[in-house]
Amino acid sequence: MLHAADLLGPSTIDWAIVAVFTVVYLGMFLGGLPRLKLDRSGVALLGAIAVIALAGLPVEDAARAIDLPTIVLLFAFMVVSAQMRLGGFYTAVTRRVASLPLSRSALLGALIGVAGLLSAVFSNDIVCLAMTPVVARLCLQRGLNPMPFLIGLACAANIGSAATLIGNPQNMLIGSVLQLPFAGYVQQALPPVLIGLVLLWAWLAYGPGAKSVSPRPRPLPGRDGVNNPGIEEPAFDAWQTAKGLLVAGALLLIFLFTDWPRDVAALVGAGVLLLSRRLQSARVMGLIDWPLLILFMGLFVVNHAFESTGLAGQAVGWLASQGVHLADPGPLLVVGVVLSNLVSNVPAVMLLLPHLAGSGEQAGVMLALVSTFAGNLLLVGSIANLIVADLARQQGIEIDWKRHALTGIPVTLATLAVVWIWMR
Repeated sequence: MLHAADLLGPSTIDWAIVAVFTVVYLGMFLGGLPRLKLDRSGVALLGAIAVIALAGLPVEDAARAIDLPTIVLLFAFMVVSAQMRLGGFYTAVTRRVASLPLSRSALLGALIGVAGLLSAVFSNDIVCLAMTPVVARLCLQRGLNPMPFLIGLACAANIGSAATLIGNPQNMLIGSVLQLPFAGYVQQALPPVLIGLVLLWAWLAYGPGAKSVSPRPRPLPGRDGVNNPGIEEPAFDAWQTAKGLLVAGALLLIFLFTDWPRDVAALVGAGVLLLSRRLQSARVMGLIDWPLLILFMGLFVVNHAFESTGLAGQAVGWLASQGVHLADPGPLLVVGVVLSNLVSNVPAVMLLLPHLAGSGEQAGVMLALVSTFAGNLLLVGSIANLIVADLARQQGIEIDWKRHALTGIPVTLATLAVVWIWMR
């Protein structure tokens, strides 16, 4: 049977794969491809199909390019996060904190702390999805400017998610590929995360614009603007919440104190949550971020094909001959920040990981912290930022890139400086 590789020749195939790789990562940068109704997941999927066809890559080999433990771990914690959301846990916690008789600065600190803590255990994206509408409405009801609270929520979710190897997708990938110990990672990552949350709070509470007047929400057609009926908030269910917390707590203990495979343990936990007499599994599955899973799998295949051309290895070898080693803290910080803001943090981590094999635990921790903290630099730097901006817009509150940059840029630079000092 003839494959495309037999017809075009090895060098031509290599350059064709490079072309596909370039188009795919252009799609990661743009969020899609011009004139096509494709998002990042669609671009990654079509890119995988293209390299399989061009290289004549057997489907079995393409499947082996996918890091299955990462996919399984990501899926399992999506189930846990969905359970907590459907149980009304995130909404109940946010309302409880917001109802406390606290000053503006104290309330801001409490919400940042809660968002950071929840994001370290559950998905930062889900935390933002559940907390944003509640925070926006409660701020407006109390006559507070919601802008610093909402931007603080997004930034805190990003920073807090870096504290563990399950807080966000890129950390799951790094922990799985580099086989980082869970407890060892937390021990190294927690101090810069806590310092980063304090710096975020200090900037929003006392920095420029801290006392600005609350903007009037812009009513949307057919909507209240302050009480948007289009956003579903599940009622608090004590049993479903307790069930989810029990499973999440058990998984954390397993990760911290045993050497059991994290993906297997998480999958068992997800199975326990799906065994329910009251919560339909279809509702839980409806909250799984299937496009993100497809994005991961597509990029695994595309990156594997690109690595097989040898060009990436040659480029890294050339840099090493010039004295630039990607595993060193300085180059890794710079490249990690640049790539994370060009193509998003998950694709950036996928590009860098093959060149960090055998570099030790410190390189993995540095990459996890840098790629996550860098997501706060620009509004488009992380999905959590975009979720908050989109849901705030539905409440009549406009968070544009300029407003976000006033907090995102200084906080990112400060937190990256903390990482640099801590990891040297």
